[in-house]
This record gives sequence, structure tokens and C-alpha cells, in this order.
Amino acid sequence: MTQTPFTTELLAAGGPDWLTSKRRESLDLFNTLEVPHEGVEAWKYTQVTVDFNELRPHGKREVVADVASLPASVQERLNGTDVGAFLVLDGPDVVYRTELPAELVAKGVIFTDLKTAVEQHADKVQQYLYSVVPAEVPDDTTIAAPGTTPSKSPDPSEGKFSALAAALWTNGAFVYVPRGVEVELPLGSFRVMSEAGTYTATRTLVVAEANSSVTFIDEQDSEDLPGTYAIGAVELVVGDGARLRYVSIQNWGKGVTHIQRQRGDVGKDATLNSLVVTMGGTLSRTEMQSYLRGQGSDSEMLALYFANEDQHFDHYTLQHHAAANAHSDLLYKGVGDDQSVGVFSGMIKVDLHAQKTDAYQKHRTLMLSSDARNYSVPQLEINANDVRCSHGSTTGPVDQEQLFFLKSRGIREEQAEKMLVTAFLEDVLTRVPLKSVVGYIEGIIAKKVGAA
Repeated sequence: MTQTPFTTELLAAGGPDWLTSKRRESLDLFNTLEVPHEGVEAWKYTQVTVDFNELRPHGKREVVADVASLPASVQERLNGTDVGAFLVLDGPDVVYRTELPAELVAKGVIFTDLKTAVEQHADKVQQYLYSVVPAEVPDDTTIAAPGTTPSKSPDPSEGKFSALAAALWTNGAFVYVPRGVEVELPLGSFRVMSEAGTYTATRTLVVAEANSSVTFIDEQDSEDLPGTYAIGAVELVVGDGARLRYVSIQNWGKGVTHIQRQRGDVGKDATLNSLVVTMGGTLSRTEMQSYLRGQGSDSEMLALYFANEDQHFDHYTLQHHAAANAHSDLLYKGVGDDQSVGVFSGMIKVDLHAQKTDAYQKHRTLMLSSDARNYSVPQLEINANDVRCSHGSTTGPVDQEQLFFLKSRGIREEQAEKMLVTAFLEDVLTRVPLKSVVGYIEGIIAKKVGAA
């Protein structure tokens, strides 16, 4: 397929010179890169078929007066959420928002859409934007001992969609928490799309300064939208001693292709807890990376996914230990049904001087159909000699004895299967101290197995 280079006409109008310049650089990079193909190890099992020449941006949307004017799925979530303040974006535009509590504003907390943040908080946005998820793929080559061969640098094409997101993003969420401030209630963003055959490019930037704490919930939802693309980037800056919890729930409708790179930069004695839930869309590629930059840093990476029908879900993870005495724990659990495809590729990298690293990686998949496929590639690359690291992966069907036992107690098969699936995912859900989020996920699972 011949790709006509994108032109600057597609770039979002307005903004300061530094941002316009960065967008143009990103667009130039995008136009030089190939689409990742099966010869690129990180994309071996997932090929994205897209005619970039036919992409058109999602249409603009107007602000609505009240919650009753929002899509039904968003109304349902807002009725059961426990966020302290939220944004609702339809395509490129904020259509509804609630204000941050006055006491947090007085402490210097900022929560707004990214477009507004560029206008009103340009210094902070310029300092952090693109610092964690740049247009190009980060070179996470392990620092190895002299005379040894470190891991190879990523294939440049792995940055194709990051470059597109960096160039074409129109809006997203911006959170800034000053040093020493604790935000007790979660903040949230609800992103929807309502126009088939279009794309949206969004960006989330969360900055937790030293010794601060915050939770951010990032949800995506839509009706069925054939030929639609959701391209995104999430940058998480966790200062020394800070605590950040980030939750992403992707529940797009059929026909949506979801591609998102999420990366956290974790400082000294800081903690990043992340949860990625993948339930919707036809094709989903989610990258989760934790860069443990500071000594004593900690990263917990959790994920749940449930693929059915012809869904294709790909998760690519990296736990990069660049400092001593850091800890990371990854637990991914997935379910495959019908003719779905699940892909997991995870890497633990330990740099030469990252002694006393404590890192774990576990991936488990439950197969509900013999027609479903699952590919799992856990990996380790260790260049320090005083570490504790482990990885493992298992794939298997529903235990028929357990299913028979439940059915023999009068429980119908759909409900019994839902109970077993929920039990399988429970050790991830029990780590999430957000009751409304857990309840919402359990509801999606029930619909997936026809037990709602």
C-alpha cells in the first residue's frame, strides 16, 4: 500500500510555537516510518490494516447542558462512579465537566483538559509533555556490563503510532498535583466516540510531584463504530516519594481499533499502581511500560482482558529496572472465547547497576473455546548479579469438574461460567481498592458470558 505523506493541514490549529514545532517534527517522523509488520518482534502477532490516506478526524462536538444529555453508557457510569471531578470528551471536544473541589484548587492542584492546560498552564505542560512518551519509541536498551552485548534497540517502526498520536492529538486530560499534596477522591476522564469511519488522537498527562498522591481513572466507551480508530498516549510522571494509581478501562464498540502507549517514569521511593482493563473494540494494542528510574521505586502492573467473538487483544509490557532496590510486580489475567486472539509479550529488563532488584511477571489465560488462540511471550534480561526475578505463563481451559459441580447445584451454565471466570480474575480485582470500578468490570464480564 502506498502511503501519501500526511500534511500539516491535519495538525490541530493554534497553540504555542513550541507545540506546533513538536507536532510538525512528529508528523515528519510518522511519514518516514513503516507500519510495524510481523517481522518486527514486538508486533509479531498483530498487524494493523489501515489506509492512512483515508483517515479523517472525528467531527467536533458541542458542550451539553447536563448529564441527561450525555450518551446512556456514560450516564450509567456517572451514576455509579466515585470520582471527585471528571471530564467527558466526545471525539476531540470536552462536552461536559465538573469542577475540582475548591480546597484542592487552593492547594495548587490542576485538573482540566489538555487543550485548556496548554493555554492556561503552558509552563507545566511544556515541561512534561512528550517527556515520558515521546514521538519516537523510547530506546530501552539495557545497560550491560562492558564486553557483553546489551539488548538491541527497538525497531523504529514501533514508534509509528506514537508519532501519529504526538502529531495529531486534539485533546485529553491533564492532572498536576503539587509537592506534598494528597488528593483523596479519584479524578476521572470519560472518553466516547460517536462518529464511525473516523479517528481520534488523545493524550493523558498526569504529574504527581514529590510526596504527593492521586488516583486517575481513564475510561473509554462507544457504540459499535465500523472503521474507527482510537489512538492515544498516556504519560505518568511520578516524583520522588509520590504515589500514583492509574486505571484504564477500554470498552469501545465493535469496529474500533484501539492503539495506546502508556508509560510511567517512577522516581526514588515512589509508587505507581496501574490497571489496564481491555474488554471492547475489534482490535486493541495496549503497551504498558514502567521505567523505574529511582532507587526504592515500586511498580504494580495489573491487567484484565476478556476477548470474545473475533476480537484481537495485544498487550506489550516492559518493566525496566534502571536503579537499585526497586520492585515491580506484573499480573495479567485474560479470558479468550469464540474465535478471539490474545497476545501477551512482556519483558523485565535489569540494568547493570540495578542491584537488589525484585521483579515478578505472571500471565494467566483462561480459554473458554477451542477455537480461540493465545500467544504468550514472557522474557527476562538481567545484567545485575544480585537480583530476584521470575516470570511465568499458563494457558488452559475451564475446569470441567468445577463447571459440572456448579451445574449439579442447579446453577445454569452461563451463570456457572460467569462465576468461574470472575473467580479466575478475582486475585486481580481484589488488588483494586475502587469498588465502583470493580463493580463495573464485573458487570462487563457478566455480559460477555451472557449472564447479565
